[in-house]
Amino acid sequence: MTNTPNMAGILTFVMSNEIFAVPASMVLEILDPGPATPVPTAPAFINKLINFRGRVIPLADLRLRCGLPAGAPSGDTRMVVLEIRFEDEPTLVAILADKVYEVGILEGVVADKVPRIGTRWHPEFIKAIGRHKDKFVMILDIDRIFASSQPVL
Repeated sequence: MTNTPNMAGILTFVMSNEIFAVPASMVLEILDPGPATPVPTAPAFINKLINFRGRVIPLADLRLRCGLPAGAPSGDTRMVVLEIRFEDEPTLVAILADKVYEVGILEGVVADKVPRIGTRWHPEFIKAIGRHKDKFVMILDIDRIFASSQPVL
């Protein structure tokens, strides 16, 4: 599984009733939802800004990036602040999660090639499928998700 980095520490969270993960090393903070300012000219999936420790950062709804409808916020909704590489620079961005589970250990990668059938998500945004506590977890390819704001067809 040469294209899957070592993801021993992962943050697991839910979006649209599916479990996803990102490397814990890129997570800076988990926030309760707060005020967000719309940006009308931005791509739909990343069209809001939030204040994070005095810095203005984009807020992304990855469901929209993957062609799914946005979900209604609940008492479990959180904003996960990540440090990503964008155009080869460290960049802060927040993503919406329906529920954040935990930082844990990925038990193993069961597929480093995501099937094109059987998932509602664009497979190009999933780096691999792993196992965590006897459940399948889709490991997001955050770099690819934010590499281009062009819509996926």
